[in-house]
Amino acid sequence: MNRKLKLPTGIENFEEIRTAGFYYVDKTGFIRDLLNNPGKANLFTRPRRFGKTLNMSMLQYFFEIGSDSTLFDELEISREKALCDEYMGKFPVISISLKGVSGRNFDEAKDMLRMLIGTEALRFQFLMESNNLQDTEQQQYRKLIELNDKGEFAMSDAILRSSLSILSQLLKKHYGRNVIILIDEYDVPLDRAYQSKYYDDMVEFIRILFGQALKTNNSLQFAVLTGCLRISKESIFTGFNNFNVYTVKDVLYNEYFGFTDDEVTSMLEYYGFMEKYDAIKKWYDGYQFGSVDVYCPWDVVNYCHALKMNMSIKPQNYWINTSSNNVVRQFVNMAKPATKNEIEKLIDGESITKKIRQELTYRDLESSIDNLWSILFTTGYLTQCSETDENMTQLVIPNEEVRSIFVEQVQEWFKAETAKDSKNLETFCRAFAENDVTAIEEGFTAYLKKTISIRDTHTRKEMKENFYHGILLGLFGNMDDWSVQSNAEAGDGYSDIAVEILDKDIGIIIELKYAENAQFDAACREALKQIDDRNYEELLIDDGMKTIYKYGIACYKKRCKVVTT
Repeated sequence: MNRKLKLPTGIENFEEIRTAGFYYVDKTGFIRDLLNNPGKANLFTRPRRFGKTLNMSMLQYFFEIGSDSTLFDELEISREKALCDEYMGKFPVISISLKGVSGRNFDEAKDMLRMLIGTEALRFQFLMESNNLQDTEQQQYRKLIELNDKGEFAMSDAILRSSLSILSQLLKKHYGRNVIILIDEYDVPLDRAYQSKYYDDMVEFIRILFGQALKTNNSLQFAVLTGCLRISKESIFTGFNNFNVYTVKDVLYNEYFGFTDDEVTSMLEYYGFMEKYDAIKKWYDGYQFGSVDVYCPWDVVNYCHALKMNMSIKPQNYWINTSSNNVVRQFVNMAKPATKNEIEKLIDGESITKKIRQELTYRDLESSIDNLWSILFTTGYLTQCSETDENMTQLVIPNEEVRSIFVEQVQEWFKAETAKDSKNLETFCRAFAENDVTAIEEGFTAYLKKTISIRDTHTRKEMKENFYHGILLGLFGNMDDWSVQSNAEAGDGYSDIAVEILDKDIGIIIELKYAENAQFDAACREALKQIDDRNYEELLIDDGMKTIYKYGIACYKKRCKVVTT
């Protein structure tokens, strides 16, 4: 029996995938389309974790002199014999990724750039002995790789600004061929600079670095850049001619970033996971790039890897755990009542129509809520479902994974807002310990009116109940003298919320239900019946609680009803 190929979790090196027994989703058609649509500089903007880095690695191994041509055997590009004969292994390639360039200040960021570009230059040490270079040119190369007494790259700021241009000129003279430049995650240094308050300095530096390498470089064959945002030409790419930009709205290249449905189906069939197709589609599909519907590849690969360990595991949040989700947090914090209503619609699976600006500077990000809509779109938290005209786009949350982050951030915002009113919050919570149903009902209804509700159309009942569960749990989190457990194993199941007030020997069991069609009484009865049928109070009795209160709470939009026994 043949051994299955390994899943490439976290593998972004094309050669490693092709030689070390990893499953590869063939994206080499990207090479053909790139060569058939020539541009001196080509920028591809896509959300993170959609295969940008692996595609850049693929380009390097295809074009670079000395690469192993067998890496592309039986792949789509191998059928393009004329293109392979003309371009495969024929060019010097400079390849850098700026994803690690951060720094608390501008000097630290420049040091990271020195290390990054200096390390890439070290791949070409043959230039020091090249018969095609003059002594002064060999000295130029040495300045790119020279170290100080601390073992750090020592190139001056002036050399650093010209480093990509210098290296490409030297490589062209050595090989007699123009150079291909690949720059992955070009916008990360600008993001970090904006966060750390040295944005203007970094903008000026990157403008000169890119300008010399990509605009006024006679040694350049072509360049490919990737990133999340399309930074405005006024900021970085001033005066660039023959500069092609391909965003998530463009049809060309739309199938090369992310997995198509056919590609996901093939992967699931290969590993025997087809029974998980519906769950994977619900959680990780839904992105619309141009005219193609795509899945997040990072999610699909990671979930399939998890399924190999445990076929019963439920879909997890893989993509959103790769960053801080600050943009959603900013968005929710800035939201006014009208915007909160729009968030409610999005969470419930409906669409909203907004003007999307794809050219922004980082200064624009927080200037208005309108710009944040555009950032949510370009970074993958929202996707398009249609365009109403040239300027307006219908937006939706792509899938369950991203929907969960919106719900989580709404709950965090709500928790922070309610904590500001600590006196009323404590009064509300104490009502549970005093078995004051009226105060609980009035208090919870008041809090629901202050937050974003879950509507009664598309969203699943389980998610609606989890939403209200999260709100109540967040309110209880401010009670330092309470022991609060969520989904605790109790009796013959798992109670929604169990509370122990140890100094008073009071235990509280709460079961929340969503009141379909505002049927509050039926939902409350169902909640209390579940508490009794599954013996949830046993947990509290075993822990020595003397007084136990059981609450069935039914919620519908911004209303609730509370019943106790």
